Amino acid sequence: MKTQKPKHRFKIPAHIRWIAQDSNGAWWGYTVEPHRNDFGWYENEVGDHIRLGQAEATGWQVSLRKVENRD
Repeated sequence: MKTQKPKHRFKIPAHIRWIAQDSNGAWWGYTVEPHRNDFGWYENEVGDHIRLGQAEATGWQVSLRKVENRD
């Protein structure tokens, strides 16, 4: 898992701790670390998620990033 900043330009709400891209190019934000499936990512039943935006889907399988603490 990488912790570097991804090359996107979406506003990430303060409560979001993880971001990832699905195979269709949609970027999502998660409050807890999501799990990967065949086509994207999903919350692990205890967290929340929000759609952040859309971009070309390149390397979505390794797109999961931890959002740096912004407090």
